[in-house]
Amino acid sequence: MRGILLIDLQNDYYPGGKFPLWNTGPVTERILVAMALARESGIPLVHIQHLANPAAGPAPFFERGTVGAEIHPQILAAAPDAPVIIKEYADSFYQTKLQSTLLELGVTELLVCGMMTQNCVTHTAISPTAENYQVKFWRIVARPCRRCSI
Repeated sequence: MRGILLIDLQNDYYPGGKFPLWNTGPVTERILVAMALARESGIPLVHIQHLANPAAGPAPFFERGTVGAEIHPQILAAAPDAPVIIKEYADSFYQTKLQSTLLELGVTELLVCGMMTQNCVTHTAISPTAENYQVKFWRIVARPCRRCSI
């Protein structure tokens, strides 16, 4: 069974956040469409939320207890019942409950997406634990269509 990891879709990456990225609006719109298609198909969604470890010193963003560290409200509203995995490292499997959550959901194939493909998305995809899954980058296309399978 497929499962979708929604990695670090958090407020600090959006306008007004501490580390706003380029083009978050259109990317979010495409992710929301794809999330709806996944839910219609019974594909489980899993939120991944990066929170800075306060013991490691001050963080530039994703500080615990801040609005910036929260999952973007549109993303959370589109999958309010999806599990939320908290991580402190780029690899979403490292020292988290992601592996056990995926086992509970019966997931064997991972589709991964997020705001920082070159960082946490990639680190999750190449994690030693990810070797237990078929991993695919979830390409968010400019014009998703209902005929396309997720």
